Amino acid sequence: MNHARKMAVSGAVALLAISALSGGAMASSHREAPLISKDPSADNTDLYAFVSPDDPSTVTLIADYIPFEEPGGGPNFYNFDDNVDYWLKIDNTGDGNADVTYEFRFTTNVANGGSFLYSGYGPIPAVAANVTQTYDVIRNGVTIASGLTVPAPNIGPRTTPDYGTIASTGVHSISGGRQVFAGQRDDPFFADVGSIFDLGGLRPFNADHLIPLKPTKGVDVLGGYNTNSIALQVPKSDLAAASGRPIAQAGSSATFGTVGIWAGASRPTESVLDAGNVTTSGPLVQVSRLGNPLINEVLIGLGQKDEWNSENPSGDAAYTSRYTDPELASIIHAVYPTIPSPQTSGRQDLMLILGQGVPGLNQTNSGSTLYDMLRLNMDIPPAAHPHRLAVLKGDVAGFPNGRRLFDDVVDIELRAVADGYGKFLNQNFGLPNLKPNNILSDGCGWNDKPFLQHFPYVAAPWNGYTGGVARVTPCMQHGSPPANDPIHRGTAVTTGNLAFGRWTGAGLAIDARFYAS
Repeated sequence: MNHARKMAVSGAVALLAISALSGGAMASSHREAPLISKDPSADNTDLYAFVSPDDPSTVTLIADYIPFEEPGGGPNFYNFDDNVDYWLKIDNTGDGNADVTYEFRFTTNVANGGSFLYSGYGPIPAVAANVTQTYDVIRNGVTIASGLTVPAPNIGPRTTPDYGTIASTGVHSISGGRQVFAGQRDDPFFADVGSIFDLGGLRPFNADHLIPLKPTKGVDVLGGYNTNSIALQVPKSDLAAASGRPIAQAGSSATFGTVGIWAGASRPTESVLDAGNVTTSGPLVQVSRLGNPLINEVLIGLGQKDEWNSENPSGDAAYTSRYTDPELASIIHAVYPTIPSPQTSGRQDLMLILGQGVPGLNQTNSGSTLYDMLRLNMDIPPAAHPHRLAVLKGDVAGFPNGRRLFDDVVDIELRAVADGYGKFLNQNFGLPNLKPNNILSDGCGWNDKPFLQHFPYVAAPWNGYTGGVARVTPCMQHGSPPANDPIHRGTAVTTGNLAFGRWTGAGLAIDARFYAS
């Protein structure tokens, strides 16, 4: 076989392999599985968990639902579904089962069914909205708040002229020192999924692709779209085990320890549509779940995605091979043949970091167990100098220790799978640092809108009249955030003694050396 023919065959094989990504990859959890893609109101798109930067005695959990909300998508704007049970679950004993469950159940009211307008006949709040929603909050089966209001969506300058004030009415203080918010926000996830879905492309690396194009800056395909957020801020003790130390970590100084968190949605097993009404019956069945970002999208195979969405983390050992032998590692080298091939099997690093937690930092389980949970060590305060690449740059207050809104999880996980862990993890823990794998990126470094410095932190939604910036401007780039982006601030962090299984580092002080982009 001549050289040209060999190249053609190898290229065809690579393209067949990468086509597996088209079912849903690198979109955090937007339309990630066949069934949930047909049920957007129950689609849990993202999960965030972090020690609150402005109140480090608390933890903030944010679960987003409904992908790709076009701001002008009226007259039926994007409401929470009355027939969906939205929830957050917390494991504080390390067995992959929920010890604390928060549920959120919504009720929609229409004042004037004869009008097509969402707002009634005037601006909100001077004139009451025609369509309103309220919700109850249930903790471990006990209702702790009821009749809480959801602010109106950001329709436009006539209907919602002072949206900041409208949105602020959605922040509710409830019993136990908790705060809660449910309503429309800007989608905080940023990624160039348009390029990634196009045969695994990364625009900054276009020239190196098997089908080369001119290199360009990344495009935030989520930019300009909204989502529906449920944000909950609670005292750390609210999530901890009764003993006060859920899963002992980080030496004897641990006070609250680490918890595992996942979010999702459930529906009744039966729904009957009749003359515009929906009647439901039967027990609730889980239709969506999300712990770590990008797991179902990138690691789980297309034929298992719906099944995975219905499972509990305690059963995730069934998917161990998807972590240890990741298809994505092979695909990276297939479509970027000049890039060094990462290890494609025996990836205990991915199983440890994503399925068990990092020993000494946020480990919840060990051995052959594997639970997809977003793990947060509540004893680590917000970083003084946070970095979008988090632990890759020595910032252990970010992903995979929880997930902050600005953590660039696409670049972090892309480099991890590609064995490009970066200088910090290579020098201190011996993790591989292949080049240029350690600079792989989709070219999106920041969200399309600055985040808030206070609860609920997620940026205000784009309004329907002017719309957003989808595909109009390139992604905000790497390095420092834009000047108007009030990124989280806090106190300095010393990691103490971290151990990544066979990779160990002791007494590591996290400082500015590791915050270069």
